Amino acid sequence: MAANKSGPIGIFDSGVGGLTVASAIKQLLPDEAIVYFGDIAHLPYGDKSPEAILHYSKKITDFLIGYDCKIILAACNTVSATVWGELSRYTMKRAIPVNVIDSVVKRVAKLNPDASIGIIGTKNTINSGTYPDKIKKISPRARVFSLPTPLLVPMIEEGFVYDDISNAIIRAYLSNEVLKEIGTLILGCTHYPVIRNQIRKFYDFRVEVVDSAMIVAEDLRSTLESGKLLGSEAKSSDRFFVSDHTEYFGKIATIFFEKKINLEKLDFWK
Repeated sequence: MAANKSGPIGIFDSGVGGLTVASAIKQLLPDEAIVYFGDIAHLPYGDKSPEAILHYSKKITDFLIGYDCKIILAACNTVSATVWGELSRYTMKRAIPVNVIDSVVKRVAKLNPDASIGIIGTKNTINSGTYPDKIKKISPRARVFSLPTPLLVPMIEEGFVYDDISNAIIRAYLSNEVLKEIGTLILGCTHYPVIRNQIRKFYDFRVEVVDSAMIVAEDLRSTLESGKLLGSEAKSSDRFFVSDHTEYFGKIATIFFEKKINLEKLDFWK
């Protein structure tokens, strides 16, 4: 597979979550153009079947490759946890496939081999066991505690952030006995960095809350450098596509990128 050095970075997620990763990539790699697809019409992926998730992911991958993307980044933990093997094989002949789990696991597992690590994410991400399995391969002595937190994605997508509703939901989840003894918490969903400060505050800042966005961006830069694929200047403008439009998506995109983002609605499932 010969990726085009001047091609953009393709990024997709089920909604606004992937914007956290896209924003980090633009901060770290300002000369790279990105093409983003938010599949709001099928949000959330966390309660969909693997077959449906793979179908959506392949269609979006085909769309992004149509823009000559050199990287296809699945900025969705559910995709990365449930269908990554087949999706990466589907992608690799045409672009470099990247997910959001491997980079985080490597960073966290190597810091402290005896760590007590908590993971929160969608039902599919947690039930897949992907995070514990990958962490244990690197640090067999690590203790890993997982908790599904399915209400957080729709809460964030509906704009319930920094209010009594979001604080109550966060408190209800994080008070679970499963997470009682953790020293590190992995946010196993790219939506969750939006509420990272609320989570840190719940723990009185005593627990390290790991935001995957910048970790993934740093690993992506290393991948481009090693493959001699770093762009020296963005050859095209960033593009943002959604399969459905919500007012909140536009607001979040504007906040992350500190400018008005033009959202292009495109539903190629019809």
